[in-house]
Amino acid sequence: MYDYNGRFEHARPALIRGPTLNSILVTGAAGFIGYHLAQRLLNEGYTVVGVDSLSPYYSVELKDSRRARLSAHPRFRFIQLDLADRTATADLFAGGPWDAVLHFAAQPGVRYSQENPAAYIDSNLVVLGNVLEGCREARIGHLVLASSSSVYGTSSSVPFAATDRADQPVSLYAATKRAGELLAHAYSHQYGLPTTVLRLFTVYGPWGRPDMALWKFADAILAGRSIDVYNAGQVRRDFTYIDDVVEGVMRVLLRPPQPNELRPSDAGLPPQTDAPLRVYNLGSHCPEPVSRLIDLLEELLAWPAVRRHVPLPRCELPETFADIESFVADFGYRPDTTLEVGVRNFVKWWRDSRQALVTSIQT
Repeated sequence: MYDYNGRFEHARPALIRGPTLNSILVTGAAGFIGYHLAQRLLNEGYTVVGVDSLSPYYSVELKDSRRARLSAHPRFRFIQLDLADRTATADLFAGGPWDAVLHFAAQPGVRYSQENPAAYIDSNLVVLGNVLEGCREARIGHLVLASSSSVYGTSSSVPFAATDRADQPVSLYAATKRAGELLAHAYSHQYGLPTTVLRLFTVYGPWGRPDMALWKFADAILAGRSIDVYNAGQVRRDFTYIDDVVEGVMRVLLRPPQPNELRPSDAGLPPQTDAPLRVYNLGSHCPEPVSRLIDLLEELLAWPAVRRHVPLPRCELPETFADIESFVADFGYRPDTTLEVGVRNFVKWWRDSRQALVTSIQT
């Protein structure tokens, strides 16, 4: 493995589990996925530092509710910080050390990127640049970086494979996520930063975001408002339940990538980087039409939806479908929560909790 000055060194040992030996930094810890990851880490004996800016893109009350639940744990420490602040981020990393960083802080949302592109450039590129530099300076043993299925853009090949070209994004959100992957690769190649990139596919479940389809549809059904349905409901999404994503991340966490073996120059194959970086899809490998999601909500809420059929926006993909065979081969895990089970779990949580939470996006 190359060290952080480009010199070859022996591979670092795998992370050792245990409450006194491991400390993990989770960015976006008050967000949907970051919250669930921090909970799982705490449950398994890790010490967790959670960072979040608590931005008002959607309900700060919801984010603060997640934060409060984490802060009740003695091995959790929360830092409110805008990681776009370069000096403050450098100070954060100087205050470590951490065995690994789970970088899940980002500006989410495909359609909102049309309205506020600056938020995506700041949150998904500037922030990532600062985090990568912090990881380099702190000699972090493993960076796990959340990316998105949106990076596949106009690709007509399904299921999407992690080896497919992803150079034609159809939204600014997707462009920033793909650019982030390339930034991470450059740091990994130049400084030997072990990095795993996970392209996540439509993650859903309890404590989710109010700007995502599941929450918006449930709200609209009970309020009697219409739901915008693209392509007569035949848009297909590889819905992935939050617990499956967390399990996948935990398996990845314990296995930092090693450098690739460079091919001989006369091998007749494309050149290959020796960066200790791997890219995986993490999805259910079972795309479902959005109309099926609405059907399940109607059944569980015992109320009909008012469907308004509209064209598919240019920034949306008609289908997402994860090829996860490389992930299964390397980590021995295949997500298996069905849409029926996942939606039922969400609805139960949502009905129990929504009166205490703000359910509209604050813009």
